[in-house]
Amino acid sequence: MIRHVVMWKVRGAAGDEKRANVERLKAAFLGLRGRIPGLLHLEVGVDTSRVDYACDVVLVSDFASQAALDAYATHPEHLRVRQELGDLRSARHQVDYEIPDPRA
Repeated sequence: MIRHVVMWKVRGAAGDEKRANVERLKAAFLGLRGRIPGLLHLEVGVDTSRVDYACDVVLVSDFASQAALDAYATHPEHLRVRQELGDLRSARHQVDYEIPDPRA
């Protein structure tokens, strides 16, 4: 299995604007549940630390294989979400790594 972790800093000048953008991003990615073959788990977390170096949102998703993650990158639903969110982010960080299958 492959774990795909993405963290974003989200645009927004005022607190309310930033919170709305965070919620929009969260809802868009949660909407992918059950729509992507090979996507086994998806969660979205919102930072509560509020330290200046923290990212605002994290996506943690598990894929059945590297091939499933590769297919996700070009899946129409994922591409739709990426286009819908446009330039909502000011920074993006990603880590992908292999994890043992918990069913094994």
